[in-house]
Amino acid sequence: MSSPSFQKTQPGSIDHSSPNALESQVATDKSSLHKRISSAKRKVTTKDGWFGDYDYAWLCIPPLPFGGKAPRRLPPFYSLDADLPLVLAFSSGLQHALAMLAGLITPPIIFASTLNLDSATSAYMISASLIGCGILSLVQISRIPLLGGYYLGTGLISVVGTSFATLSTANAIFDAMYRDGTCSSIVGSDGSVVRNACPDAYGKVLDVPCLHPPRVLKRIFPPLVTGTVVLLIGASLIGSSGVPNWGGGSNNCQTAPTGIFALCPSTLAPRPLPWGSPEFIGLGFLSFISIVLTELFGSPFLKNISIIVGLAVGCIVSGAAGYIDGSSISSAPAITFLWVHTFKISVYPPAILPISLAMEAIGDITASAECSRVDVRGIEFDSRVQGGVLSDGLGGFLSALFTVTPLSIFAQNNGVIAMTRCANRSAGRWCCAFLILFGILGKISGVFLAIPNPVIGGVTTFLFASVAVSGIRVLSLMEFTRRDRFVLAAALSFGIGDLLVPKIFTELFNGVNNPSTGLEGLLTSITIILSTPFLAAGIVAVIMNLVLPQEHDTQEENSDDIESSLDEQKEVAA
Repeated sequence: MSSPSFQKTQPGSIDHSSPNALESQVATDKSSLHKRISSAKRKVTTKDGWFGDYDYAWLCIPPLPFGGKAPRRLPPFYSLDADLPLVLAFSSGLQHALAMLAGLITPPIIFASTLNLDSATSAYMISASLIGCGILSLVQISRIPLLGGYYLGTGLISVVGTSFATLSTANAIFDAMYRDGTCSSIVGSDGSVVRNACPDAYGKVLDVPCLHPPRVLKRIFPPLVTGTVVLLIGASLIGSSGVPNWGGGSNNCQTAPTGIFALCPSTLAPRPLPWGSPEFIGLGFLSFISIVLTELFGSPFLKNISIIVGLAVGCIVSGAAGYIDGSSISSAPAITFLWVHTFKISVYPPAILPISLAMEAIGDITASAECSRVDVRGIEFDSRVQGGVLSDGLGGFLSALFTVTPLSIFAQNNGVIAMTRCANRSAGRWCCAFLILFGILGKISGVFLAIPNPVIGGVTTFLFASVAVSGIRVLSLMEFTRRDRFVLAAALSFGIGDLLVPKIFTELFNGVNNPSTGLEGLLTSITIILSTPFLAAGIVAVIMNLVLPQEHDTQEENSDDIESSLDEQKEVAA
């Protein structure tokens, strides 16, 4: 007796073996279209569709500092695909965009300052970064199904941005380019070195995207490695950019105070002062303390954009005191888009290996999933990781075409999800729209470029310290066995050593006579890695984690077995 056979039909396909299949499919499609039209009409024409039952007073009104009233009921949680009111989608999207803004504009501002680029090019870099982030974030949020059960994107509000890992590595690459003559410098009579503008260096950093297999990443980059790397990324950026800008500038006014850089940010500024002047320190501290006060007394909406509040307060005071040069605003175009400026894209071989060491994506996806109340275990979550990593690889390629440094998953908006209790993808799409709009309005980039260095420094020091704290949080989730402590100590030996004595490895291969082009590129790449704290520590952590055998505590294993057995008994009893 033969068993009956069944024909598999893909979802959404038409079974032509049935005579009424086509009519049935057409009726289903019409019904689905009618439902979507009715839903859209209800959302636009009804009060519930516009406002829902969300507590907007809780979102916008700050609590009394010493009020004795009982806390108000929290608003409902909106999941990924819940029916979201239009006003809440709009306001949550704006919060996401504003919460990300400082992190998105910081890398291009620092790149432009390091390479001494003119204000028009610098403003374009900010606009291109915002537009590129908006477009590629939309891909991450959409979670597009592909062949073979694969996806493109996480399906979460996983926005993208220039990773601070790229920022830290790129600074080391730029230093190497100026040392080996790829970018030119001027040596003064007193021996000081002033860097010339080098836009081609930015083009060489654009052309180094990479694709990371998720299974390999999970094995090679466990929390022990990623936590160490993120901690040192934040710490190194505080020392290389945050605090130097707080003092007046991280450019030549700090390292070579001669000529136009005898004062900070330069002698051409409206009110130039020596690096570390009390006026500069005060401006940076004002921005810093504004962030703290917003956290203490602000509403949930303001707390999510405390970095923007710090920038705004610092700009108001510094503008009134005459520290702002408005030339970047007046010279910026009203409307701009991608490819208004272009960069000569080429490969700088020593840059390929360091940039390929991106170690943050899985941790950021996990954090976004936890905030969104999505299970971080199982096949569905693995598919989100796969989609996010694949989208990261595609984003690295497309960002180069967008004239933007490699963009990867960004976790700075997770606090907005947790605070507003809104993980809905509609809010994420509004966020993308706002980012693209901010980028197209060229005057906004001019405003960002006019922010004085001390204000940028006070805000970014806090921002980079938050990155370091994220690394500490990842490390705190470990068990800290003897093996884990050993691996961490070995990694931090190199990382903290580089951080405190940054030039120890720069002369390592100076004794090599007449190296070939390939060997010279390899030696330069090794120098970049050893001179970058998070890269050196990350590689040591990866090697030690793979080489040292895992420790197994028999007592803990027996305890886990007992707990799992009890759980099974409870399930059976239920």
